Amino acid sequence: MIIYPTLELQNGKCVSLTRGRLEEPVVWHVDPVETARSFAAAGAEWMHVTDMNALVGDGNNDTLIQEIIRVVGIPVQLGGGFRSRERVEHWIDKGAGRIVIGTMAAHDPELVHELAKRFPDQIVLAVDIFNGQLMTDGWRTPSAFSPETYIKTFDNAPLAGIIVTDIDSYIDQQDAQLSVISGLASETHHPVIARGTVHVVDDVARLKYVYNISGTLIGRALLAKDVDLSEALAVAQPEPEPTAEFL
Repeated sequence: MIIYPTLELQNGKCVSLTRGRLEEPVVWHVDPVETARSFAAAGAEWMHVTDMNALVGDGNNDTLIQEIIRVVGIPVQLGGGFRSRERVEHWIDKGAGRIVIGTMAAHDPELVHELAKRFPDQIVLAVDIFNGQLMTDGWRTPSAFSPETYIKTFDNAPLAGIIVTDIDSYIDQQDAQLSVISGLASETHHPVIARGTVHVVDDVARLKYVYNISGTLIGRALLAKDVDLSEALAVAQPEPEPTAEFL
């Protein structure tokens, strides 16, 4: 299972959201670039970055993200505000390893199919759920699609994966949250990346054995030092298969 250490950027700072509340971010007083470097130094194979300003449409963190991509030395999965073909192409040209698409997929699924075919294994679908409904426009607008129907729409697209977030769940609702994510994972052949489910290292061990969950994003727990990245990476490694002894 792949661990994606995660930075959510707003106005040049690292932030975290509680239950998707964009107006009440927790601000972390850390250097985003140095934090990204530390993820790579700990052994991460990928990292994830979300531009919260681009997500809500009030600016961007483009210069900072470009610096992170330049110095981090591992591929970056980038999300936040991808609502046009041009922006997707721009960031792939700038070196983003993958692009995460949410709202645009709900509004123009054919374009996302086209982009996935042009950039195979570089497009990731974001499925954000609140009270059982698919949400778009920065988690603010419920969609007419059910999450299950939405995922099925992209069955034939060569996606790199699907990120599933149960926005309304939090630390006291982990079993319900994992149930939502694992249920959707069983509905698709695309690898699923869970978001918001890891609060302690033991949560990585739980996810590791859920069908079709190939990875998890970890942000707040790393910044709060509730999870040690090196330890999480070790737990996520596959167990060695037993080998028969031959005489």
